[in-house]
Amino acid sequence: MSSRPSRRRFRLAVIAVLAGTLAAPVAAQPSLRYEPPAEWTEEPAASPMRVAQFRLPRVPGDPEDGELVVFYFGGGGGAVDANLQRWIGQMEQPDGRSSFEVAATTAFDANGLDVTLLDVPGTYVAAVRPGAAERLDKPDFRLLAAVVESPVGPWFFKLTGPARTIARWDAAFGAFLRSARVEPADPGR
Repeated sequence: MSSRPSRRRFRLAVIAVLAGTLAAPVAAQPSLRYEPPAEWTEEPAASPMRVAQFRLPRVPGDPEDGELVVFYFGGGGGAVDANLQRWIGQMEQPDGRSSFEVAATTAFDANGLDVTLLDVPGTYVAAVRPGAAERLDKPDFRLLAAVVESPVGPWFFKLTGPARTIARWDAAFGAFLRSARVEPADPGR
């Protein structure tokens, strides 16, 4: 009999840790605030891992809108480089090159917070759902993603959509990230 825990027990342990993290009271912690453009539509989060979700209107001729998702994992979520590598791996290049060759990163300060921004064009091939074997296949897409490092841990921003739509919202996304700021906890909560 193996001394290693079974995959099922490992998964249950991970779920328990995540549930504890998500259920932990956060009212005493400062929160991250940002200012989305008026043209973006905030939608109900499609999963409990998402803090916020926005729909960015498509440009004429594009097949779908852009989607921006904001994640916060209670101060966890992995190192900046690990997330950048994971996001780059969600894109493939039509000419067969590695997406690592075409990815571009930029670092800047937003109200005292370190921000790392990633930009990768190509075919979007992320898993349909976390952990799923089935993959998306969306050519001519673009992924803009950012890690905003705050005193209460990193916040993750992932914007995907048709390349022309994302180009339309590129400057607005940068301004949105630059608006990020930490606000003190509300003691009345």
